[in-house]
Amino acid sequence: MTYRGRFAPSPTGHLHFGSLVAAVGSWMCARHAGGQWLVRVEDIDPPREMPGSAESILAALPAFGLVADGPALFQSTRLAAYDAAFERLKAADLVFPCWCSRNDLAGGLHLDGQCLASANPHRPPAWRLRVPDVDIGFDDALQGPQSQNLRDTAGDFVIRRVEGFYAYQLACVVDDGFQGITHVVRGNDLLDSTPRQLYLQQCLGLPAPAYLHLPLALDGDGQKLSKSGQAHPVDPTDPMPALRRALAFLDLRVGPGAQNPSSLLAHALEQFDPEHFPHCSDRAAA
Repeated sequence: MTYRGRFAPSPTGHLHFGSLVAAVGSWMCARHAGGQWLVRVEDIDPPREMPGSAESILAALPAFGLVADGPALFQSTRLAAYDAAFERLKAADLVFPCWCSRNDLAGGLHLDGQCLASANPHRPPAWRLRVPDVDIGFDDALQGPQSQNLRDTAGDFVIRRVEGFYAYQLACVVDDGFQGITHVVRGNDLLDSTPRQLYLQQCLGLPAPAYLHLPLALDGDGQKLSKSGQAHPVDPTDPMPALRRALAFLDLRVGPGAQNPSSLLAHALEQFDPEHFPHCSDRAAA
């Protein structure tokens, strides 16, 4: 089986250090395995997107030596595929319309397999996936064995929002299947999402990739860098300092001889072993 990895940024801002770490980590794993590295733009949440950020991110990646094996896939072009997956789930009676408010949900989770509120003909519903009382386990290549009771942790989760936008969980699963992704290397903030995605893969008859979740880059206050005021864009016109920092964050230290991003990555790849990624969950950005 040919290794196929991916980097899947959301266009909510310019490329910042935390995203660069994820891109470098996924690129290194793919190249170490002699496989392919793809880029997918997860632009399915228009209210959160920043105009021009997708173009900015796609232009920045090659400046850091991170060249994808094919054109980027934009999720905004994939709505027909999400519609088809949704209809399959609907035909199998695995989803239900829901008009519940937060106040209707005990502890914030929907656990009943059907809507608790009365149908409202004046507004569209969200659609939730019925979640059984089942433990979903997997072996993360870096964080180790994981297990989650899906019902207790996620409940009946939304796969299509009231506004009609498809939720990240569904779109991610459908596109990983479409692109033939065999290995997902991403930030540790998405570790908790993996059991939901594994269950959706089962429901849709899709293969499950292997997963590796990297430590998060934190700011000086211990907050996720991407959610912090310290998440300044990295500079693609001067890529070497940020690229060296990203490699050091992943415990890949390269000597000063490299003169450009491509040679720096090549030197790092010579010593690379994914088992030597830092195993702590989160760490401060250098």
